[in-house]
Amino acid sequence: MRRNVIETVLGGVVLAVAAVFLAFAYKSADLRKVQGYDLTANFNSITGLQSGADVRISGVKVGTVSGLTLDPTSYQAVVHLSVDNSVKLPKDTAAVIASESLLGGKFLSLEPGGDPDTIKPNGKIEFTQSTPGLEQLLGQVIFSLQSMSKSGDQSSNGQSSQAPGQMQGQAPAQPPKL
Repeated sequence: MRRNVIETVLGGVVLAVAAVFLAFAYKSADLRKVQGYDLTANFNSITGLQSGADVRISGVKVGTVSGLTLDPTSYQAVVHLSVDNSVKLPKDTAAVIASESLLGGKFLSLEPGGDPDTIKPNGKIEFTQSTPGLEQLLGQVIFSLQSMSKSGDQSSNGQSSQAPGQMQGQAPAQPPKL
């Protein structure tokens, strides 16, 4: 009987510690939805961006992605976001979809410009940039490697970029000093 009481108390302590850690994680993760003014931005591709994602300026959370829709006329993705009222964005602000890590997680990064006029509530961010997909990046790397190997083949086939009279493996000849 004494053993059951000790196990029960110990279980209660474990649950209390777990609740404290959960509250700390929630508070430090800054999962709150930012209340502010609404903006929109059109993108060609928003792959990986989800509703509820952070909106950041220089890594600081200033807003939340509140919705994602499709424009029926242009077939572009429309990102609806809420930005903190204390943040006034210049009209030439750019919105970029960025990755948190290699394993996933996208957020919307805002890069303010220098225009003295600001975007009004329910306004639109005009300058946007989608992140290329992993397949597109791999394709670019493979294409670059292929073009480098082709140019390497050409230089080994007698087409050299060396100065006349210079032998391979030697430094260029210095002009005589006067």
